[in-house]
Amino acid sequence: MKESFKVCFCCVRSFKVKSSEPPEEIKTLFHQYSQNDRMSADELLRFVIEVQGEKHADSNYVKDIFHRLKHHGVFHPRGLHLEGFYRYLLSDFNSPLPVTREVWQDMNQPLSHYFLYTGHNSYLTGNQLNSRSSIEPIVKALRRGVRVIELDLWPNSSGNEAEVRHGGTLTSTEDLQKCLDAVKENAFQVSDYPVVLTLEDHLTPNLQKKVAMMVSKTFGETLFRCTEEHTECFPSPEALKNKILISTKPPKEYLQTQVSQGSTTDESVKAKKAADAEEQIQDEDEETVAIEYRDLISIHAGNRKGGLKNCLNGDPNRVIRLSMSEQWLETLAKTRGSDLVKFTQRNILRIFPKTTRFDSSNYDPLVGWIHGAQMVAFNMQSHGKHLWMMQGMFKGNGGCGYVKKPDVLLSSESFDPCSKNLQIKTTLKVKIYTGEGWNMDFPLDHFDRYSPPDFYAKVGIAGIPLDTASYRTETDTDEWFPVWDKEFEFPLRVPELALLYITVKDYDSNTQNDFAGQTCLPLSEIRPGVRAARLHDRAGEVYKHVRLLVRFVLESR
Repeated sequence: MKESFKVCFCCVRSFKVKSSEPPEEIKTLFHQYSQNDRMSADELLRFVIEVQGEKHADSNYVKDIFHRLKHHGVFHPRGLHLEGFYRYLLSDFNSPLPVTREVWQDMNQPLSHYFLYTGHNSYLTGNQLNSRSSIEPIVKALRRGVRVIELDLWPNSSGNEAEVRHGGTLTSTEDLQKCLDAVKENAFQVSDYPVVLTLEDHLTPNLQKKVAMMVSKTFGETLFRCTEEHTECFPSPEALKNKILISTKPPKEYLQTQVSQGSTTDESVKAKKAADAEEQIQDEDEETVAIEYRDLISIHAGNRKGGLKNCLNGDPNRVIRLSMSEQWLETLAKTRGSDLVKFTQRNILRIFPKTTRFDSSNYDPLVGWIHGAQMVAFNMQSHGKHLWMMQGMFKGNGGCGYVKKPDVLLSSESFDPCSKNLQIKTTLKVKIYTGEGWNMDFPLDHFDRYSPPDFYAKVGIAGIPLDTASYRTETDTDEWFPVWDKEFEFPLRVPELALLYITVKDYDSNTQNDFAGQTCLPLSEIRPGVRAARLHDRAGEVYKHVRLLVRFVLESR
């Protein structure tokens, strides 16, 4: 079969198109586990146990594989021939991650023992300067498993109602009630585990009181109200199933923060503002404000008092949520890495993008995760490698939006993820055989106008600094079905915090290489053996046909 590309009016380039066929190593495996060019059910069972590492497999497991292959037209009553075996390896039920997406981790530990799928400015549809505010990104995020939604609350132009917007910018506003309704209606569509609503409020006590009534009325019994027993330790995700938690600063603390951040340096003016704040609270009936607003808060946001030096001291009698920018985190990580880890064993640490990310880009989430930060807040409307890492991390634990932190971050022993003295625990070997499906998911001239694409794959580990590494294959030119047959080796010190990412691009010598798919997988859940890794587009949506054939081997030291 040939494929033709029209170069000009009178010139046509033709290329011989090969079909997807098993690599030599796959052919060898097939012959090792078959007789007379047919693989029986017993032989396939031996293969999935010995090569795929599926020790739980039994005859029913293999019968299910045979049954599914019937629908692919490659089944034979006397067993699988080579093509049928190859189709099984490239099928969706041979995924690198467990096929049954079940929550398997212990969900009865305090909330601070988990990473939470966290959004930043969850109402924005685009950039941070002039994009539209809407409930659409809130709905989309929740339906993708995001568990922490952020709303910025400001007084409207007349000062009599609260509205959702990104203050100090040209972004549009959205109705607060619509946002609350969107959370209520979509919170538990894909996961029963709790949703945290972080309110970055810039409201007067009177408006806080109004918001408290709106929140209470909207969420009703699903709203979790904190009691004294939870001040020293957060409840567990299991205990909070189907509950919505509010996280913000207490009212009085907020007003004091506003005063301390005032532009004036005149102490007498500051003192007057502080007195006015106290009077304002009293005028609004401090008791009423406290009961109606403060009692909504189940995760108290604390101030970064004392700057870099003292912000991680914590309070032995009270757990809080501390927020800091990505720059502040990077600074602390260089000098106080183990202190960050210790702080996050009881308290919740939220990281947010620096204010100069006007384009809604994101930062490296691993800097936060390897130091125990539970809420690494991301702009979900963005694209790029860092968002793919976020999506990859929360493919773990059944996609429920909560991933338990590894023991190394919860141990009483001091742990510094940036230490140069950590020992290698595991070696991961990744062999990229081949890929297929681009010819079905993309137009003929999508990658190159005058020839088939020139694909290469980049394979890497994101984790602690000593584990982070990446490699790339050679470029297979003019092929819709690239064959790379290349193995890469990754020595790992903390495999529990590692993510494996694979990106495929079309090589162009004169222009930017074209994106052709990506996937990111939590190493802790990768199944060993020969697997079919489906690729996703820039936004994280899975392609219908594009996939890679990959072999994973994990060797403990």
